[in-house]
Amino acid sequence: MGTTITLKNIPDEIYNNLKRSAHIHHRSINSEAIACLERVLMPSRASNEEFLVRARQIREGLKAHSFTAADIQKAVDDGRP
Repeated sequence: MGTTITLKNIPDEIYNNLKRSAHIHHRSINSEAIACLERVLMPSRASNEEFLVRARQIREGLKAHSFTAADIQKAVDDGRP
């Protein structure tokens, strides 16, 4: 079971946005507030698809550079992982 909190003095604009978002997601305002807090405060893990997209972006960015085994070893020796 969770803990209960009370929020006071919520600006009208934030409340209206929360209410609108709750309606769009078919949730109560309370459930929408919890979902918003989870998105911001809980660590998220990228999906496999997101991970692959990012890996491919990095790989594409490296194609412009040519690295030799000696370059990599020098970077490791210099303290760059």
